[in-house]
Amino acid sequence: MNRRRFLGIGAAVVGTGAMGAFAGPSAARLLAEGRPGRLLSSAAQLPAAFQLPLPLPPVLRPVRSDGTTDYYEITQQTARLEILPGLRTEAWTYGGSFPGPTLAVRAGRQSVVRHRNQLPVPSVVHLHGGHTPADSDGYPVDLLLPVGGGGARAAQGMAGMAGMPGMAHPADLLADPSAAPVGRTAEGERTYTYPGRQRAATLWYHDHRMGFTGPGIWRGLAGFHLVHDDEEDALPLPRGERDLPLMLADRSFAEDGSFSYPALDATLAVPGVTDDYMTGVLGDVILVNGAPWPRLTVDRARYRLRLLNASNARLYRLELDPQPSGGDALVQIGGDGGLLEAPVAHDAVEIAPAERFDVVVDFSRYPPGTTVRLMNRFGSDRTAEVMLFDVSSRTVTDDSTVPERLCTLERLDPAAAVTTRTFGFRRSRDNGWTINNQPYEPGRSLARPALGSTEIWRFFTDVHHPVHLHLDPFQVLSRNRGAPGRYDGGWKDTVDLRPAETVEVLVRFTDYPGTYMLHCHNLEHEDMAMMADFVVE
Repeated sequence: MNRRRFLGIGAAVVGTGAMGAFAGPSAARLLAEGRPGRLLSSAAQLPAAFQLPLPLPPVLRPVRSDGTTDYYEITQQTARLEILPGLRTEAWTYGGSFPGPTLAVRAGRQSVVRHRNQLPVPSVVHLHGGHTPADSDGYPVDLLLPVGGGGARAAQGMAGMAGMPGMAHPADLLADPSAAPVGRTAEGERTYTYPGRQRAATLWYHDHRMGFTGPGIWRGLAGFHLVHDDEEDALPLPRGERDLPLMLADRSFAEDGSFSYPALDATLAVPGVTDDYMTGVLGDVILVNGAPWPRLTVDRARYRLRLLNASNARLYRLELDPQPSGGDALVQIGGDGGLLEAPVAHDAVEIAPAERFDVVVDFSRYPPGTTVRLMNRFGSDRTAEVMLFDVSSRTVTDDSTVPERLCTLERLDPAAAVTTRTFGFRRSRDNGWTINNQPYEPGRSLARPALGSTEIWRFFTDVHHPVHLHLDPFQVLSRNRGAPGRYDGGWKDTVDLRPAETVEVLVRFTDYPGTYMLHCHNLEHEDMAMMADFVVE
């Protein structure tokens, strides 16, 4: 479904406060289940689970460094990858791999990343969770055109954006990149500058092009960006080979092994998905670091698992099977914005698209030879399994622990908030997926907070929406006027909102003025205009 057709649909949410309701039985089902999306079945023959080893993304080394800055280079390119055994999948990649290479950086040091676009389409790079100047944030119309402009294919890939508010015709952009009325267009290469003024955290980078974020990430444009600092290094947490970044992503595959995605236009000249998938696309293959249902041999020791949900729309409830004696298998030590103040023990964690949970699992609680499955209790059939751990019988030493206190968090004061703003995430009668009943238009701001100020932002929803805020992390103040939820602790940049729910967050706008974004991270909702600008002044 393209955006213009979507906006014309009449069966929509009745926009009355936080309790808007969908029309029709399918909407009632969505509200009852509380989980969006429709399953896209693969035509390819799928492998048995737990046959392939868990891959780890390569760590990118700087091309050079000086006293303050590390410099990196990444080429965005197509690559034919063997994701399903015996088949080749053409992916859009950072550096030829999916996930892309991991950037492991130090807080307090600037990172400068030069991206070269050799894809057949324009791209935009967003460092998700990055505390970043506006010109390096990945604004969705800050297009990086392919090397040489990309000719006809680049124009084709931009054609659908010409009908969106604030966008020039693609032919004009190719002839003169400055023709865009909103956004900064570059050709071939762009440098993104990340000052490193933030604490240690599990971040990720991904495509953020207006109207095409869903198919861009689905085809492989995602990678880890890990920030380390002295505070975290001083803790006796698992490290080295026992510190594992795990990117969870569901996908579907055509018979020939290519990615299957229900784009309205297979050439991606026009944004949007077919009608059945407007609530979100769910794949039937669970990939971890790009491998379907992998397995890993682990020592009887503690491991840090950096869990990232890089799926377009799928929610996960992750649980170990079997549970260790006494439960509390997943000890959360961090979230989107870094360390929690104290660990929180869970039997399961619920993780929405774009959220991150850093958990410690002590595999010494299992007898040698145990096979432990990581399960998705929100899944069914094959999507109920994620990966498998084989607990080794070899003798090892483990001097890691999880301290009772991890750090001292600054707590924002609600009394310091200068204003409260309300943002409704819902499908409106006239405008489709919207924020405050307005579809996204580049350059139109819904808020203008002052630099240095603290504000309360209230989000409410109709159906399920994971809400992401650029520039600064926030602290969850309340859910439905009660206490924050079990997974809301610490600093966050993405908060999971269930149907007809209201969440209040405290955010302080620091360091960088300019235009930033607030949007739903269900990527099909995002591509169908559930975004908004805000300007820090």
